[in-house]
Amino acid sequence: MRFDGRVAVITGAGTGLGRQHALLLAARGAAVVVNDPAPPADGVNVAPAAAVVNEIVAAGGTAVADVSSVATPEGGQAIVDAALAAFGGLDIVVNNAGIVRDKTFPKMTPDLMDPVLDVHLRGAFFVTRPAYLHMRDRGYGRIVSTSSAAGLFGNFGQTNYGAAKMALVGLTRVLALEGARHGVKANVLAPIAATTMSAGLLDEDWERRLDPALVSPVVAFLSHESCPTSGEIFSAAAGRVARIFIAESPGFYSPELSLEDVRDRWDVICSETGYGVPMSAEQERDLLSAAFRRAEAGSASAAAAF
Repeated sequence: MRFDGRVAVITGAGTGLGRQHALLLAARGAAVVVNDPAPPADGVNVAPAAAVVNEIVAAGGTAVADVSSVATPEGGQAIVDAALAAFGGLDIVVNNAGIVRDKTFPKMTPDLMDPVLDVHLRGAFFVTRPAYLHMRDRGYGRIVSTSSAAGLFGNFGQTNYGAAKMALVGLTRVLALEGARHGVKANVLAPIAATTMSAGLLDEDWERRLDPALVSPVVAFLSHESCPTSGEIFSAAAGRVARIFIAESPGFYSPELSLEDVRDRWDVICSETGYGVPMSAEQERDLLSAAFRRAEAGSASAAAAF
């Protein structure tokens, strides 16, 4: 599977997951904008973004570095402009940039919440919006945004991170619906990998298993022109790939719903038997319509029996 002629922007690509995504896409022929605002580390002369570009070029690939911040509209536009200036187009955006500011909820303050929202949620918006406008006009695009189990399932001490990561699911689902008519597909990845953000949190066995390079093939597939999927969520960790989906039970319906109905039918409401997987608010309304029809059919049968 190749990416010859394709141009990719990867944010937060100076280290960890982003670096691996950039190396893989470049190795398969993509021209890559390696975005990372991080400065050179102590004792190192080259910034992370430039270091990854050097790796790509040394291996025969094509890449340029960008050090703009995703956390402002101007930064997001600058990243997209870097792709257009260097390569004349943009086909793929991988929203990978991230930070953590972990605290339990009672200790969570605006100065801890806002930077995380700025980088993860607003950063994805600031980069994706100008990219999407370009993709829409060209009739083609692939967008991959990085969520997390912390948002999808919850994780102690990460209300800011979890909120931002789950918000990316909502953003992506709408992008998938709006982009369908323009050839733009958007999906979500929830990776688990051993990176600098996870330093000190994993034991040695997990560190060994959770190689970031084992996540990048999923990013690459979601970025490829042959990917059939849009609006979906995937988990990738240690070589395992799985679909995550948001489901809805058939539920309980009464046209005269009371508080006691909710109490007495709670087991039915919470049952996972016969669930549906709506991919839009419209499809969720279809499930509601089906509940109406079932209830009306049941009433008619009861009346006939009587």
